[in-house]
Amino acid sequence: MELPKQGLARDDVLARMRERKTADADWEAGRTWSLVYPAGEEVDDMLRAANELYMFENALNPFRFPSLRTMEDEVCAMTASMLHAPEDFGGAMTSGGTESIIMAVKAARDRARAEKGIEKPEAVIPFSAHPAFAKACKYLGLELVQVPLREDKRADVAAAAKLVNDNTALVVGSAPNYPFGVIDPIADLAALAAEREINFHTDACLGGFLLPFLEEIGDDIPLFDFRVPGVATISADVHKYGYCTKGASTITHRVKAHLHQYQLFVYDKWPGGMYGSFAMAGARPAAPIAAAWAIMNFLGRDGYVKLARKIRDTTRKLREGIEAIPELQVWADPAMSVFSFGSNQLDITAVGDVMDDRGWHLDRQQGPDALHLMVSPEHAKVVDLFLEDLREAVAHHGESKGVEARYS
Repeated sequence: MELPKQGLARDDVLARMRERKTADADWEAGRTWSLVYPAGEEVDDMLRAANELYMFENALNPFRFPSLRTMEDEVCAMTASMLHAPEDFGGAMTSGGTESIIMAVKAARDRARAEKGIEKPEAVIPFSAHPAFAKACKYLGLELVQVPLREDKRADVAAAAKLVNDNTALVVGSAPNYPFGVIDPIADLAALAAEREINFHTDACLGGFLLPFLEEIGDDIPLFDFRVPGVATISADVHKYGYCTKGASTITHRVKAHLHQYQLFVYDKWPGGMYGSFAMAGARPAAPIAAAWAIMNFLGRDGYVKLARKIRDTTRKLREGIEAIPELQVWADPAMSVFSFGSNQLDITAVGDVMDDRGWHLDRQQGPDALHLMVSPEHAKVVDLFLEDLREAVAHHGESKGVEARYS
């Protein structure tokens, strides 16, 4: 395709876009179980207004747009408070969990280099950790050392203890991990790091904006945040269970000085003057920062608690419905609203294909084969229909090899 010689009419452009959009996943009807976290029309309206108000600004220069700097600082402060950070914390916003993780890895590497002279840094990371850690290690020159999982799909602390050595710059745990929704033994893993004065990072991209509120309504949530000694940094995405539009995540440092010493990039050896950035991007869209600030203030703690209770109840109903189907089982014991399920009797991917045909969008996993769910508040409207379709899919399309046969 070439750039058109003459521009198209506005209505024609929008008509083409709408036509193409019909092939996309139908998240508004609650049929998508990942990627989008709808929380209702009132939340959507707030996000639209905030995005429109800051559609054109550039967050690169806080001196030109001080309102953005203030909002970013306040988003980071509210997040740090939720995560029980000390008063002297440091925080920054990024474009998403991957960028937050990359910055956490960079800070750990640079600290290890500056304070210990480590030239060949390693990162000890659970097998179930997000691929963003592998990406960060590849980009930043760290060796990725994977920790095996226990039977409960959590990181094996004893195995991790044998992998930590004098070159280790970072130890990681997930709260929760994406594949199974379980929380790694954060306290034990952080203790391994603290013994050697190594950075420990809690990846709470998924759980950072939900676990605190589940704890508030009485769920038994293991400690994962700065209440755990040794936790140096935490990533938490506002655009997941913070319900912001895409492009908003946070990284929080226990020690503010580490944010400035090991995450901040500053450069002045060029004609353009002083250049500084806390993230990978230079120019940054303002809208995600504004939307994050708006939605956190719009919902408040009570609003997040209300949504957490709705998600908790929906997740329980889903799990009970899935586990009531004899051929299916939920892998592990998820801590919140993210989990996977499969079968030792059926080809679960064939079941997933039938669900696709019925308009549902379920992610696939392997090792073991599974279908993956991330529950949002709007799924409460469709849980009964989903379970009805799932029962029929299992009943009529489960004749293929089981998981055990496939991996034997």
